[in-house]
Amino acid sequence: MDFNVIEGLKYTQQHEWARQEGDTAVVGLSDYAQDKLGEIVFVELPDIGAAVEAGKSAAVIESVKAVADLYAPVDGTVTEVNETLLDQPELINQDPYGEGWVFKVEVKDESQLNSLMDKPTYEEFIIKEEEEE
Repeated sequence: MDFNVIEGLKYTQQHEWARQEGDTAVVGLSDYAQDKLGEIVFVELPDIGAAVEAGKSAAVIESVKAVADLYAPVDGTVTEVNETLLDQPELINQDPYGEGWVFKVEVKDESQLNSLMDKPTYEEFIIKEEEEE
């Protein structure tokens, strides 16, 4: 595999990642997803205070190839957005698990985080997805 999957993060089937920090989750796009999208040119961030729902679109990522929704991994309220992405959307390509995070959400139901995929499960998921292409 030529993409990075980080231990300790949780992953969705739409290729978002979530990192728990207390009662908040930091959310971003996985290395695999940013690689598939190609060069990211624009990010539409959610509003601070917006309610997000697991599996529903929370942000929009535009690349030279496609426009993709970034789905909330959990239900909750947006507490912070990465405004740096407005001027530097390519940070998602360069550092998807670090400087390229997209938003933070106050988690309503922690069990939703536990139902997401861990590193080995997500790696298997990607391998299967690659085989189906």
